[in-house]
Amino acid sequence: MKGLPVVDLAIIFIYLVGMILVGVYFSRKNKNSEQFTKASGLIPGWAIGLSIYATFLSSNTFLGVPGKAFGSNWNAFVFSISMPLAAWIASKYFVPFYRNTGEISAYTHLEKRFGAWARVYAVVCFLLTQLARMGSIFFGIALSLQALTGYSMQMIMIVMGICIIVYTVLGGIEAVIWTEVVQAVVKTFGALLILYLIISNMPGGVSKIVEIGKSANKFSLGSFKLDFVGSSFWVVLLYGFFINLNNFGMDQNYIQRYHTASSSKAASKSIWLCVWLYIPASLLFFIIGSCLYAYYEINPDLVQSIKHQVALERLPLHTSAAEVLKVQQALQPSDYGDKIMPHFMVTKIPIGLVGLIVSAILSAAMSTISSGMNASATVFSVDIYKRYFKPGITEKQNLSLLHLATIGFGLLGMIAGIAMIGVKSILDVWWELSGIFAAGMLGLFLLGIISRQTKNHEAITATIIGIAVIIWMTFSSLLPPEYEVFRNPLHKNMIIVIGTLTIFLAGLFLTKIKNRKTKTAH
Repeated sequence: MKGLPVVDLAIIFIYLVGMILVGVYFSRKNKNSEQFTKASGLIPGWAIGLSIYATFLSSNTFLGVPGKAFGSNWNAFVFSISMPLAAWIASKYFVPFYRNTGEISAYTHLEKRFGAWARVYAVVCFLLTQLARMGSIFFGIALSLQALTGYSMQMIMIVMGICIIVYTVLGGIEAVIWTEVVQAVVKTFGALLILYLIISNMPGGVSKIVEIGKSANKFSLGSFKLDFVGSSFWVVLLYGFFINLNNFGMDQNYIQRYHTASSSKAASKSIWLCVWLYIPASLLFFIIGSCLYAYYEINPDLVQSIKHQVALERLPLHTSAAEVLKVQQALQPSDYGDKIMPHFMVTKIPIGLVGLIVSAILSAAMSTISSGMNASATVFSVDIYKRYFKPGITEKQNLSLLHLATIGFGLLGMIAGIAMIGVKSILDVWWELSGIFAAGMLGLFLLGIISRQTKNHEAITATIIGIAVIIWMTFSSLLPPEYEVFRNPLHKNMIIVIGTLTIFLAGLFLTKIKNRKTKTAH
């Protein structure tokens, strides 16, 4: 793969410096923790909406979704279709709830409701989810930029990570939100530009793309049968609904933004703006993936270099050429889907435009990582440090702690990204990890909000039952063949659905039993 021309490198460099300067600009205001975490509640609703949209539209969408559409079909788009219902519940119930508590952390109320264990459990789940998310996104950037620049993935992650850490530490949540407003525009424009370039390079244009896509069943949303074993339409719909409910209702990244709005109405509007922007934007990336499939179907010789690279990555060093060729020939489109878009960019996009599109991919990644770093630092300072180590922390110490924690989580995210090198599909890994960590949090949160009679004892028992079910569903596939009957028969995306419902329903059931016993005793 060739390196980038100087013009493109200069555009990327200007973009990165611009992001850092935004951090420097807002650093003048960041004199206290309230400003660092809430921006004093003065951000307009439209800016928050664009910022939430930018966080949703990460590099996992930018690279993972076209890769997924290239390797399979539009089944994963059902995730986006599930968003409006989750957004309706969030704007009606979650936003007023959080605004009324006045707590910057999404997890403080869990302690008031069920005890300290509930808060610690949710915080640990959230921080693990963030590391999984940041790691997969760092990995996603490095994957595309390695193909474009020839630099090692580790080096790309380190340079990127330092830039993100600098502007997030300097500017706090305000810098995060305003850089995301810019990034939302840059990456949407970048995606439209890529689509235009694929279609203009395609002999036969749109009609040829549709013809090839139809014959390969590329536009399918998955099977409509009530099947929960494969990745059917219903599995992804349920998965999407529960994950989006978790995003809008339990994820510090989003809840912190509700507090930066001037009113509950502005915060609710920001959720809807995000949804109506994200659904067509995610569809755009599925269309890009299908267009790339058609393009490479017409130019099969271009795929060989990608297959060769993937085969080399999968095999140990000093493997014979014959062995590499054998692996190369066995690869399916789903094995190299994530590398297709970077390859198209480096071979077919004119000088100057590559720099713009790389900046779009960077902005897709930076928006999610910077908000993850800020949210993780906020949770660490409020829910761990202030609660257990230094309740009487001064304002100055708290701001220093937020800065240090932001740096710490940025570095941990980078390490997680480096650890993911060699993984098959970014999107699959991210979905699996986030489903596992999120399942327990959402079940406990819903139990706390909906069932007012459930107390500490029932909640802790229900959570233990739920965690046992989640662990079994996640790891039972590793059981030896003689215990095959004990393996989880459902699709892995059902983990968050079953895990959440187990905790919620077990909590309701235990509460009912306790209430019955109490009545009998009286």
